[in-house]
Amino acid sequence: MDPYLAISGFLIILAVIGLLMWGKVHPIVAMVLIPVIGVLIAGFGFDDLAEFFSGGADQVMDVAIMFIFAIIFFGIMNDIGLFNPIIKNMIIFTKGNVIVVAIVTIIIGAIAHLDGAGATTYLLTVPALIGLYRALNMSPMLLLMLATFSLGFMNVVPWGGPVGRLASVLGYDNPAELWFPLIPWQIGAFVLAIGFAVVLGIREKKRIEKRINNGEIEAQQHVNARAIADDFIKQQKENEEAAEEKPRKHPAMLWLNGAVLLGVLLLMLLDIAPPGLAFMIGLAIVLPLNYRSVNDQMGRIRAHAPAALMMASIILAAGLFLGVMTESGMLDSLAMSIVGIVPDAVGPYTHVIVAFFGIPLDIIMSTDAYYFGIFPVVESVASNFGVASESTAYMMLVSSTFSQGFLSPAMWLGVGLAGVQIGQFMKYAFFWFWGFGIIGLILGFILGIY
Repeated sequence: MDPYLAISGFLIILAVIGLLMWGKVHPIVAMVLIPVIGVLIAGFGFDDLAEFFSGGADQVMDVAIMFIFAIIFFGIMNDIGLFNPIIKNMIIFTKGNVIVVAIVTIIIGAIAHLDGAGATTYLLTVPALIGLYRALNMSPMLLLMLATFSLGFMNVVPWGGPVGRLASVLGYDNPAELWFPLIPWQIGAFVLAIGFAVVLGIREKKRIEKRINNGEIEAQQHVNARAIADDFIKQQKENEEAAEEKPRKHPAMLWLNGAVLLGVLLLMLLDIAPPGLAFMIGLAIVLPLNYRSVNDQMGRIRAHAPAALMMASIILAAGLFLGVMTESGMLDSLAMSIVGIVPDAVGPYTHVIVAFFGIPLDIIMSTDAYYFGIFPVVESVASNFGVASESTAYMMLVSSTFSQGFLSPAMWLGVGLAGVQIGQFMKYAFFWFWGFGIIGLILGFILGIY
């Protein structure tokens, strides 16, 4: 153990997390400049830095490739309205029943988050249901909270941000390898989310009845769920018409695209192809399937490229950060220093303690700070006490995924669409988020994923 390396590593991590939490610079800036400056001050040269970068880039390259093609692929699935008929029928199915509306919110949120992007979840779920919530005098904050629950249990798919980041840190070429053991937990979390929706729906129904009895609002005699569903489809068609590129129109197209989506998922689930290759093949099929000309195909790629390249560039920048921390020996030295001061009785439970506070940590810091700053240190410390790296990863993932923090752009989009204040929403939802996170952590123990 080198104390100088440990101190250097600690200061680099502290500076990166601080800048990410400060929110004044892009994650790329924090995860590139700070490690470069830190490693040079620590006495390494540019030749060493190049080796560190090479090692880190190798560690994250497959994940970056997956993100690029997954984001564009699912973007096109949304462009053609693949999920619109399901969402429309779900809205009609509610028939204006408050409890059923809460349950359907979970289901629509899960469908909307198939692309692994929080922004898409809110963009589809909130506009689709906000009219129904208003007509029933339901709180828009409940809509936002339930959509975030769905985002939580769906966010553990391999093309989602958290699992991709964990795979980068742990050096997995295929993030799906981390996901497979989580599938039973994901199913269990979905059932729990439905249970939460029922409880919260009953609570909301009582709140509405109380307001009616107090004369604050009038009782709604009839809510036309079909009209609200039609309004949603109309809005989606207007968005489609606003795009320069028009997809092919034929009743069979939705079925064909659905078959492609199923095929891509099966390639990953059956471990026939790594996610990056699966999404690459899927994208190569759906582009000519839905858009006739090369210009239209290029136009759709251009439309989704910013989001794809943004995520991939962050992952590659994180590769430099991780390469510096691991290849230089800073992370090992820091972990050994912490191990030296952590009592033996506490050491094996370090990851459990941090995971218990997963939701508060996720809310106050960015996802990148949590997975690229906190997780590597906790994983290194716990591994020195004999804890498997995957156990630490799963604990820190499932306990923190049921929320979106102040530094999440998707969260700001969600509160904007719902028309609520973020502070007001956090006050409303915080303990529900944390409670669900702790229950999710316990569910992992029951299912034996740690």
